Amino acid sequence: MLDRRRFLKASVAITSAGALAACSGRLPFAERKPAMELISAVDDDAGQHYITGVDRTGKTRFQIPVAERCHGGCAQPHGDHVVVFARRPGRLMHVLNTRTGQRERSIHAGDGFHYYGHGVYSPDARYLYVTMNNYVTSAGLVRVYDAHDGYSVVTDYDLAGIGPHELRLHPDGNTLIVALGGIETHPDYDRIKLNLDRMEPALILMDRHSGEIIARHVPSHHQLSCRHLDVSPEGIVIAGYQYEGPEWESPPLIARLDTRTGAFTELDWPVEELLPLKNYTASIAISHHTPYAVVTAPLGGLALIINYQTGEVVQRVMVKDVAGALPYGEQDFIVSSGLGGVFVLSPDRNQAMAHGKYPVRWDNHLTPGRYLSA
Repeated sequence: MLDRRRFLKASVAITSAGALAACSGRLPFAERKPAMELISAVDDDAGQHYITGVDRTGKTRFQIPVAERCHGGCAQPHGDHVVVFARRPGRLMHVLNTRTGQRERSIHAGDGFHYYGHGVYSPDARYLYVTMNNYVTSAGLVRVYDAHDGYSVVTDYDLAGIGPHELRLHPDGNTLIVALGGIETHPDYDRIKLNLDRMEPALILMDRHSGEIIARHVPSHHQLSCRHLDVSPEGIVIAGYQYEGPEWESPPLIARLDTRTGAFTELDWPVEELLPLKNYTASIAISHHTPYAVVTAPLGGLALIINYQTGEVVQRVMVKDVAGALPYGEQDFIVSSGLGGVFVLSPDRNQAMAHGKYPVRWDNHLTPGRYLSA
């Protein structure tokens, strides 16, 4: 295992500020005919768990059985790997080779730890940053793996909080953006939430080289669990909440952080805009080229396309059990459904366009899967 001094020296030396981590879906798509190369966790009708890959023709390229239900994935920049993580409180992550369509290895979280379903690579593809839980102490952390050394553990960074979920890499190449859900769990109690009366969620900025927490932004209510996020090329973060309070209340569900100024706000939508979301947001994806983002709300069967600069809702698109999301082409988005469908959404229309139907239940996230057609 590398000691921290060696790790800091190596990671600083190889930083590339112009690169973006690929977990946010920022792998290149063809301009005129965007490739629909997707990887996702899925279940079949019998409840069996898989990781599936779909190539640009819409054909299922592989379907790998896994013991635990998985959640999010992470594509390696400049490499062949996609890592898919077990969802809370799972203890395995799977390294897939997208050229061969096969699993290269599965990595256990280790005694006393479990994964939260998300990770992100460094710009040079060497280091993998993964949200974890030490369920003995309930401490949330980011674990650093060395992808060039068989995904060996490098170090752990303490987040001074409970329940980290999704994370992204800032466009500066140096800052991790972490959604801290604030919810305590333990594998012995499956997915039971153990501390709803004393949650402390946050949106955190962390130096990926040292683990130093640079900023911590706190939601307006302690039961607004900060769960998912994406970051724009200019550094605007859109984060989604899941409200753990009374179902008849309608608190804000979307936060916006401008990392250029440090301004943190929650989008002040009217109650009639919030009610259909049923206090639950899932995937968030930001366009590469336009000021649009999509927010999926599976419980409400609704996807919202918003202007992430202004916070304005641009389109409301009904998609039953809408799940994962990725940017697609110049301004559109791909979304999946737990009922098996894949759809294209556009800020120019309020109807989803079918782009495929599969005999699986898509989980809440999509990961780009380049090389699936190679």
